[in-house]
Amino acid sequence: MMKKPVIMVTGRLGQLGSEIEKLSSAYERFTFLFTDVAELNICDGQALRVYFEENKPDYCINAAAYTAVDKAETDKDLAMTINATAVGYLASHCKQNNTRFIHISTDYVFDGDATVPYKENDQTSPVNYYGVTKLTGEELAQQNDPGCIIIRTSWVYSSFGNNFVKTMLRLMKGRDFLNVVGDQFGSPTYAADLAQAILHIIDVNNAAPAGIYHFSNEGIISWFDFAKAISEISGSTCIINSIPTSGYPTPAKRPAYSGFNKNKIASTFQIDIPEWRDSLQKCMHLISEPVA
Repeated sequence: MMKKPVIMVTGRLGQLGSEIEKLSSAYERFTFLFTDVAELNICDGQALRVYFEENKPDYCINAAAYTAVDKAETDKDLAMTINATAVGYLASHCKQNNTRFIHISTDYVFDGDATVPYKENDQTSPVNYYGVTKLTGEELAQQNDPGCIIIRTSWVYSSFGNNFVKTMLRLMKGRDFLNVVGDQFGSPTYAADLAQAILHIIDVNNAAPAGIYHFSNEGIISWFDFAKAISEISGSTCIINSIPTSGYPTPAKRPAYSGFNKNKIASTFQIDIPEWRDSLQKCMHLISEPVA
């Protein structure tokens, strides 16, 4: 009996890792190995060497990341270690073990000065330290494993974990109105759609072209638009007000515009990308379901 290809997934407890684990039962021709820091410290090069030798993964999806954007401004060493150093380690071990490396990055590698959706080869220039760490991670991934695939995504949410959708739903229950930034534009990404895209890439194309790809749901909106949709779908009576970025100061600057051009990933892998509102409705339905 032929051995099933092994897919290693880091960041098991995160939004993307949780969505991949949920989908994994539909991909019976693969064996999945899910890890989080309790099972495997990806910042430990020696631990990674042992793990790769023992498990011999055919694919590695790095869904682990330091994602506290504001906290990264002061927690710089840890953010850089998780988002860059560890990525370099993973890429090296993937290259040494002939493991296909798929790494997840972010729209925050861009400065937000664009007026049209960013393409993969557009100039990067992060405006916050989180973006710096993620861009460094991309560079180390490609240096240490030129055959890797990097998927940049944006505004990720899920029925798992903590995210903008859940925060808005919680705040809307207890307040008469909310002020939400209306002059930062980008695209939400339902983590379940991203998980599906990644597994589709692995499933259909063993020789998937290396390089950087952009993935988010279709449509470019503001955070205010996002909050309004969450309010409308949930039936909330909370009033949503649009405010400028200057009215909601944060430790880390955000790009004013980070919409993605997704033609490359859609055409290369024949992926149909759902509209953002359709995916939001699916996710909110899951969030609202009573837990048995």
